[in-house]
Amino acid sequence: MSERVGAVVRQAEIPMVRAYQLWFEHTRTCDQCRRVNRAQDGCRDGQELWGTYRLARIGGTT
Repeated sequence: MSERVGAVVRQAEIPMVRAYQLWFEHTRTCDQCRRVNRAQDGCRDGQELWGTYRLARIGGTT
């Protein structure tokens, strides 16, 4: 992979990683999200953070 392509890939990954980090940090402190097996079953904030992560993962806008 060329250096330029590698830089583009790293830039594209940043929003996805950040969105996942926000969701993960939320689940560590939210009692409701901590007790469920699926992100879709958590509290409204957790669901919104997971939705943001999913959009970032597929390259959608948030």
